[in-house]
Amino acid sequence: MSEFNGVMMQYFHWYTAADGSLWNQLAGHAGSLAEAGVTSVWLPPAYKGAAGGYDAGYGVYDLFDLGEFDQKGSVRTKYGTREEYLHAIARAHEAGIQVYADIVFNHKLGADHEEEFRATPFDPQNRNQPTGELQTIKAWTHFSFPGRKGRYSELEWHWWHFNAADHNVFDGDVDAIYLFEDKSFDDSVDLEKGNFDYLMGCNLDINNPDVQKELFYWGQWLLDTTGVDGFRFDAVKHVKSSFFLDWLNHVQAHAGRTLFAVGEYWSGEREALRHFIEATSGNLMLFDVTLHYNFAAASKQGNSYDLRTIFDGTLVAEHPTLAVTLVSNHDSQPLQSLESVVEGWFKPLAYALILLRRDGYPCVFAADYYGAHYTDRGTDGQQYEIWMDSHQWLIDKFLYARRRYAYGEQYDYFDHASCIGWTRLGNHQHAGGIAVVLSNGDNGSKQMEIGAPDTTYIDLTEHIAEPVVTNSDGWGEFRCNAGSVSVWVPR
Repeated sequence: MSEFNGVMMQYFHWYTAADGSLWNQLAGHAGSLAEAGVTSVWLPPAYKGAAGGYDAGYGVYDLFDLGEFDQKGSVRTKYGTREEYLHAIARAHEAGIQVYADIVFNHKLGADHEEEFRATPFDPQNRNQPTGELQTIKAWTHFSFPGRKGRYSELEWHWWHFNAADHNVFDGDVDAIYLFEDKSFDDSVDLEKGNFDYLMGCNLDINNPDVQKELFYWGQWLLDTTGVDGFRFDAVKHVKSSFFLDWLNHVQAHAGRTLFAVGEYWSGEREALRHFIEATSGNLMLFDVTLHYNFAAASKQGNSYDLRTIFDGTLVAEHPTLAVTLVSNHDSQPLQSLESVVEGWFKPLAYALILLRRDGYPCVFAADYYGAHYTDRGTDGQQYEIWMDSHQWLIDKFLYARRRYAYGEQYDYFDHASCIGWTRLGNHQHAGGIAVVLSNGDNGSKQMEIGAPDTTYIDLTEHIAEPVVTNSDGWGEFRCNAGSVSVWVPR
């Protein structure tokens, strides 16, 4: 991956407008994104959710409804219609951009009918601890998809296709997770809360043969229908890890081509990530959650944060070819359940750290690129208005530098707590290299080797006007402003 300079964009955020326009926006933006240096886009779940045209896609109702059927109060999804989705993918492909589909295999919501069956209540905070006896419950577990009427798949989902739910119509006030009769929580999941198989809604029994058959078939159908190039798997720490590899191998065999895959294992526990990598034989990349947490901490601690430790404990440091590096995403943005904010002043530094270094597959977040404005209630019940600034101008500069200069050997100068830097020496096709310096404190400078003697360098960010000229040995004194980053490229 050392010479792989691809860049992913997460082309949505949690509060993307629910006006059905996103697919058309992508069709219009594909050319300019490709020109900027984006090589792939991760799109939100394209199928119908329980909240219809308002659902972000993670409240999965019908995997086969890509905005085609009148279900859950709308034909289109939050992002548009099936026709618009396919058109957007085609425009992205014409621009040379790969498309990754967001896949949710953990749960379903919005069932059409109730069913009665037997289940045992468990403590939501300790899924190894039953809180009652096996009993008859009634739950919303029958998905008949009346709007689709059996098109594409005739399977209707019933309670036996799931292993747990968190609501009993007979006793709606009880806070419990109900484990269905003759079912068990899968043991190949994250160990938070004793066993984190259950997350929400009707939890898929991934060991049920009918469920496996349907999900394998749906993967084939999705590839045949859309032609996507890969997948982002949601909530992988809640699903038997080996299933993702089985599913991926199956659909790749069907497609006759290699497909990209990244899992969202939202955890800062290194051992948990190592276990998942081993269980999937290193065939899935993972988002580098620890790196995001480091960015968030650095942004809040200011000049008291030791920048030399910014990559400590990260996936990109330990498994550089398996790490998708990110600054923010839809779950971490303000007012979301996993809120973990990287403050705006630090985002340019963070994007330089993922876009201009050798290791990792960087992912740019749409809300950081285009900006975002929305209102929602916080955990305290109060209404808040959020403004997220656009960093497009600087990110575009970084993307240009990455595409044009960020090649070859990398020399690190992580020798000062509040000012660090690195150089890339370039290669035969991309001469001149690049030097990056950033500071979370005062104005900074680094004497660094860039391998190009007697060469004039300018700051692509335009933060510093005076050029730097390297000496006869290819060394230069590269500078940055306080709390800022400068990117030096050949003039």
